Amino acid sequence: MNPIVDADRLLAWFLVLRDFLQGYIFTNANLLQMPALLLTLFFGWLASHALDPVLRKVAAQVAVDEYQEAFYVQNVLPMAFPAFWVIALWVSTLIAHEFGWPTHLVDIGLNLAAAWLLIRFASALIPNATLALVVAIVSWTIAALNVLGLLTPTIVLLQKVSFTLGGARISLLTIAEALLTLVLLLWTAGILGRFLERRLVAVPNLTSTSKVLFGKLFRIVLISLAFLFALAAAGIDLTALALFTGAVGVGIGFGLQRTVSNLFAGIVLLLDKSIKPGDILEVGGTFGWVASLGARYVEVETRDGTQFLIPNEDIITNRVFNWTHQNDNVRLKIRVRVAYDCDVRLALALMREAAGRPPRVLQTPAPNPLVIDFGENGLELELRFWIADVRNGIHNISSDVFLEILDLFRQHGIKVPLPQRDLHLLSVPDVRGGPAGGRIFADHQDPDPTADGANARLATAGGGLGRADVAAEANLNE
Repeated sequence: MNPIVDADRLLAWFLVLRDFLQGYIFTNANLLQMPALLLTLFFGWLASHALDPVLRKVAAQVAVDEYQEAFYVQNVLPMAFPAFWVIALWVSTLIAHEFGWPTHLVDIGLNLAAAWLLIRFASALIPNATLALVVAIVSWTIAALNVLGLLTPTIVLLQKVSFTLGGARISLLTIAEALLTLVLLLWTAGILGRFLERRLVAVPNLTSTSKVLFGKLFRIVLISLAFLFALAAAGIDLTALALFTGAVGVGIGFGLQRTVSNLFAGIVLLLDKSIKPGDILEVGGTFGWVASLGARYVEVETRDGTQFLIPNEDIITNRVFNWTHQNDNVRLKIRVRVAYDCDVRLALALMREAAGRPPRVLQTPAPNPLVIDFGENGLELELRFWIADVRNGIHNISSDVFLEILDLFRQHGIKVPLPQRDLHLLSVPDVRGGPAGGRIFADHQDPDPTADGANARLATAGGGLGRADVAAEANLNE
């Protein structure tokens, strides 16, 4: 039976590892330089922490505003540690050269620390934190391999691991180059996109929707060019990928049907100028103003601070109220009911006066009160008035006008009637066999106007009325 673990093979591997460590790592020259690396590392950490308050004060004095101060604190001050470590390593190499000590391990540490410092400074200029981290890791890995002399063997190894796609040979090195080029080109495309958007904002002849549309198109074109240039820079033949990308494109088209629909719906919204940033919309009960127009959705912000992301397709296909499509003036309507026996012309005049009191109500066009209908319980009046700031709300200004109307109606004795019902009772049957119940009821006067009094009156007059008659009499005072 063969043993699970081959002791002789393990011993051979251990001896090879021991010889490598003794011959290349734990040599006398390296052991002599390791304290210098550790001491300089500790000095860099100690100096950066000791001088941190001083550096923060200097950053606050040098910065012109709070944003620049935050940039210094978040991006410049963290570079103090590698900077002090580089200085300490450089001083240690000077001392070693003066005494004739070996310095190759310290030189490697100095190069790695200097690369760390430079990459940290370069990545601080990238606004996207994730992209900055990726660039820093990739750059420092390449620098470390170059300093250690392993860059060329690593490149050869990545070139050997490959596969064939169509007529093109693609290796791990090709993929790594394509990814690195793509990251750099996307970063450049982002910078150019933001620059072009700022330039478009300054163009006075373009509408706000045109500026948003051109800005989105510029970004799409730049990102597409970044992908194409990255593939071309890596040496990938684009014709070899035509069949593959065609099949994948069909699958993506079915899977992202709604996404593509929202994308084209967004382009239509920008072209027909039906919606622009700042418009007041009401979509499916959601009332708010357009905060931004995205490639897939319209961001609508309500007065309570809630952001609704409404897909562009819903804006195109559903019924949408744009309160400020042509201009910011909006007419509101409120209904008021008054009694038939009141002075209707006085009520209309009071409603016009009430509309003129809130400062948000426009006086031109003037508020217009109208008689709308003869209602069941009173005259139906309507007050129409205009406002120019829908963004500040419509229910609150309607409430203010209602309160002013109520105050004026109370001052001048204009009554708002309650719902009424008139019930004509022809006869009340007497269950004891006589029609006198109806006559007694007709002659009976009960001062109690409540439903309980009515029920008692019926019980006294009729002697034994059914439930339907009692319910009918109880509704006399509804």
